[in-house]
Amino acid sequence: MQLALSTWQEVEEYLRGSRAIIIPVGSTEQHGPNGLIGTDHLDAEFVSKGVGDEIGALVAPTLTIGMSQHHLGFAGSITLRPSTLIAVIGDVVTSLMKHGFERFLFINGHGGNFATFTAAFDEIYAASSLRGPDSSSPVQCKIVGWWAGKRSDAVAKELYGDSNGSHATASEVSLSQHYHPEAVKQVQMSPKVAPKSTGFFDCADYRRRFPDGRIGSDPSLSTPEHGKRIYEAAVADMIDVYRAFTAD
Repeated sequence: MQLALSTWQEVEEYLRGSRAIIIPVGSTEQHGPNGLIGTDHLDAEFVSKGVGDEIGALVAPTLTIGMSQHHLGFAGSITLRPSTLIAVIGDVVTSLMKHGFERFLFINGHGGNFATFTAAFDEIYAASSLRGPDSSSPVQCKIVGWWAGKRSDAVAKELYGDSNGSHATASEVSLSQHYHPEAVKQVQMSPKVAPKSTGFFDCADYRRRFPDGRIGSDPSLSTPEHGKRIYEAAVADMIDVYRAFTAD
């Protein structure tokens, strides 16, 4: 069930049975020679919709721009400052709290979002905690990478081994190819497997260390067929996460 395709009456009816919502989050940043700039938010959206369709959970519109300053050395990448992203998260959660939502599961497609989202959640909790000694709030927020479950991890290791990498990964590119097969790119890459990460700082430092944008990955291995297997595994993993998070 998608919030954007629902009426307000349908949302009111949903709230009679559940106070939980899934919010897909990602980024708009380069993903190497054959990876789409929207990979992170497209993958998170795809998996989130799959969870919603399978179990009837409400899925909010995707937050498509994240904290990606280190990718600004590549054309098309867009970032929010951490402070801006914290404010956006706070406003989204607070808006939905007003209607009665209490459990917020952010299914994430971008590793660079975790620190900022954690800080945003602390700001939300602090607003409640600082109201007084008897203040309390039922609101809980959780962020999880769509790739973090045992099933999707096992599929990625089976298909790619150490060549999956840590950015512009073969698995995330495959997932986006399954979601948007009309946008598959065929590109030769050299070296075949990109250098592994030794750390980086700003966008210029990132571009110097990883000239084509990849980190430790060989996304030339990616296929839509692989993406279908990864999608099915990730949806099953995230259903488990959702159910555990909302169990109480």
